[in-house]
Amino acid sequence: MRILGAVPLILVIGTAILFVGRSDTISTGQRDQNLPTRPVLVELFTSEGCSSCPPADALLARLDQQQWLGNAEIIALEEHVDYWDQLGWRDPYSSSQWTERQQDYAATFRNDGVYTPQMVVDGRIEFVGNSQSRARTAIAEAAREPKAEIGLTKQSDSNGKATFSIAVKMAPQSEGQKTQVWLAVTETGLHSNVLHGENAGEDLHHAAVVRSLRKVGDATNSYSSEQDVRLDSGWKKENLRVVVFVQDPKSKHIVGAASLRLQR
Repeated sequence: MRILGAVPLILVIGTAILFVGRSDTISTGQRDQNLPTRPVLVELFTSEGCSSCPPADALLARLDQQQWLGNAEIIALEEHVDYWDQLGWRDPYSSSQWTERQQDYAATFRNDGVYTPQMVVDGRIEFVGNSQSRARTAIAEAAREPKAEIGLTKQSDSNGKATFSIAVKMAPQSEGQKTQVWLAVTETGLHSNVLHGENAGEDLHHAAVVRSLRKVGDATNSYSSEQDVRLDSGWKKENLRVVVFVQDPKSKHIVGAASLRLQR
């Protein structure tokens, strides 16, 4: 779906084009132990109300499960937008916050509007989110960029709250550049039996669904802080992951990222 101004336009694409493939893995070569590993943030803007989104959700799930493509460490964020909610099915994981984030990307990429499924890799490249080949190429390209060093450590976890220590050291080419530090919580293992809308009758499964996302500070050469994270009682702790990423607010480029499972 693409939104042009205030008028929604639903794009119909043949299922043969949308098919991602039957392979459980996505091969891009073996990791080279002599080269540095670099995190790559892969964001998917999706909706349970969008019939072309399940293949993209499945692609992100495979990327998230596989975790590595060559020397790229994949950090996944699945963000459910809310502009499909008025078209027959309210996505239980949708939020206007994710729609606003996608709109910011659309302005930066100079797109005509927002659409689903959309994949954004490291804030640098965007494309239709069910394209396995585009995802593979974009992740490999993003992994060539030097990244900020991010330390992420859990300090405590009790009474519905966890505390994390964050330490950021910018890469030399990004020093002096004003960036924003963001903290997200994602949950895997979520699914919905969709009763209405374009996916009526489907049991949709998701990976790395964004449960919360907030800016925690600004960074130039370095940044450090301790942050409390509220843990909703409805979230399964064994499926939660905390993600910290550093983003240029103007270009939207991700200059560093790290993730940590809440329970190991």
